[in-house]
Amino acid sequence: MNNYKVILSIARTHLVTKMKSTITAALGVTFGIGAYITLVCFMTGLNKMLDDLILNQTPHIHLYNEIEPSTRQPVSLYKSFEDALHQIHSIKPKRTQRKIHNALPIIHYLRKDNSVLGVAPQLRSQIFYISGSIEIGGALNGVEILEESRLFNISNYIVEGSVQALHNSDNGILLGAGLAKKMSLYLGDRVQISTAKGDVFSLKIVGIYQSGIADVDNTQSFSKIKTVQKIVGQPNNYITDINIKLNNMEDAVVMTQQLQRQFNVKAIDINTANAQFETGTTIRNLITYAVSITLLTVAGFGIYNILNMLIYEKMKDIAILKATGFSGNDVLKIFMSQAMIIGLLGGLSGLLLGFGLSHIIDNIKFETEALPLIDTYPVNHNPMYYIIGITFALLSTILAGYLPSRKAKKVDPVTIIRGD
Repeated sequence: MNNYKVILSIARTHLVTKMKSTITAALGVTFGIGAYITLVCFMTGLNKMLDDLILNQTPHIHLYNEIEPSTRQPVSLYKSFEDALHQIHSIKPKRTQRKIHNALPIIHYLRKDNSVLGVAPQLRSQIFYISGSIEIGGALNGVEILEESRLFNISNYIVEGSVQALHNSDNGILLGAGLAKKMSLYLGDRVQISTAKGDVFSLKIVGIYQSGIADVDNTQSFSKIKTVQKIVGQPNNYITDINIKLNNMEDAVVMTQQLQRQFNVKAIDINTANAQFETGTTIRNLITYAVSITLLTVAGFGIYNILNMLIYEKMKDIAILKATGFSGNDVLKIFMSQAMIIGLLGGLSGLLLGFGLSHIIDNIKFETEALPLIDTYPVNHNPMYYIIGITFALLSTILAGYLPSRKAKKVDPVTIIRGD
């Protein structure tokens, strides 16, 4: 124990007598860790905001009935053509309805499944929004709005009105902000819609939402599923889509295949639906961590250079220490202790610097029409990043200090003293 006290005392003396070099090395770690914390908190916060923007509105599993050509054509039914090569051109889709067959029993079955967080049925209908003499093509989605809000956080994107207002209205509509702007419509106004058959209906605007995705906000609106069934003239079992949220998103791929076989419907999982988006997120994360590691590595090389110079300047001191009974391992511990002290002081200062810069960014105004509910730049204050930062600071300084310390360990005191 006393030996360690002496070693730490000598290490501290070396650092204090070379204060300029010590501060320079510590600042290298400080700015490296500070830049890492700031960058990773900001970039992961930005990625999380983009992920939430897409994934919060995307079901883990989407069931629908896809209209497509039949894979089995009449010619294949004739025995005389069984061994022939069939080449059929311009195959038309078979006549079928867009609705999901037995949708209500399927919904009932899924809601009893313990792995399912919730099920949101939808009725999607192509319509025209009528504004004077102008007709704007778009889509009207019939939904169970309370369940839609619970599972997909639609209430977070409502800039005027509320989810409850749509739930309480039998002829209400939640209009996209882009549509409302194009047609100069406001909360409480009425909007006329026309179906593909030419039937015209008037709905009251009880809410305006802005998802942040312009293509959606310029074409899409929501109403109660019963209201849309009435508009398209279909019974209450007419449902075109079933959106499913699971307790564990990782189960989506397996369950999608199971449901597709079980109910003979088209099913798509969240990974398949958002493959391109996931690729973009992965690339952004790789860039973030690559730049962060580079910053920390540069700080480590700075420590290596400074300790290397310090050992060169302290050759006489090392020789005297060895001549007075200190072993090579003791000398190694002295310089490794210096590296660890620099890493600890620089790392803690870097955490404080990164914390301060992150909070400054978090309070900078960020105003955009696409995201009206976000007031400041997104920052992810995850404590794990601070743990990673201080750990990397210590590891990088230990590694950076090991080679110079090993060199000091091998110094021959007789050669140094004889040389003088």
